[in-house]
Amino acid sequence: MTDDCWNQIGIAGDRTCRQLKKYIHCRNCPVYADGGRSLLEQELPGGYLDEWTQVLRSTPEVTNPKTTDTISVGIFRLRDEWLALPAALFKEVTQLSVTHTLPHRSNPILIGLVNIRGELQLCISLTSLLGLETADSHRKNVSLVVYERMVVVEKEGSRWVFVVDEMHGIHRINLEELRNVPATVSKVPQTYTKGIITWQGQNVCYLNDDLLFDSLNNKII
Repeated sequence: MTDDCWNQIGIAGDRTCRQLKKYIHCRNCPVYADGGRSLLEQELPGGYLDEWTQVLRSTPEVTNPKTTDTISVGIFRLRDEWLALPAALFKEVTQLSVTHTLPHRSNPILIGLVNIRGELQLCISLTSLLGLETADSHRKNVSLVVYERMVVVEKEGSRWVFVVDEMHGIHRINLEELRNVPATVSKVPQTYTKGIITWQGQNVCYLNDDLLFDSLNNKII
């Protein structure tokens, strides 16, 4: 195990670490936490405080700085599409669990009920809702080591569970980076999108969470 295993075999490397299946992301691993703690607890080099004191004293004061609004989003993959939702909606990311179908329900979006920490939740197919079932099955620029996950999202008391082919994690973006949605960029219907985010060379479709939850409530409940 290297000192910065997260950059070698972890989420920023080739993802061959066996602990990823358990912790999902390196930031949840105790090895990563220990590395951060040791960095914060190391002794400052000689003259460090005096040097930064002089730097701050010589820095001119900036009045009325330009501020840029930012948002945090959770990025995940369905089929070949990278998608994003506001980070605040994500309540839990967990391993796959058995889904129990509901009798006399033929709705293609509603898969059934799933047990999440002892509580039954409605499990839906987001790929069906977004019309991604017929998307190309080949993977482009996708790591060979990926894990399907169940994601729990909630908004205003409405909670849903769906399976993702890959969960990246939380990413912060400037609203200025949000671009309009060209028809050729994403297979997701434009009505479900707020814009496109560029992330690690990928086009990520930022979903309209208001419309998404309204559609689920109207089509299933």
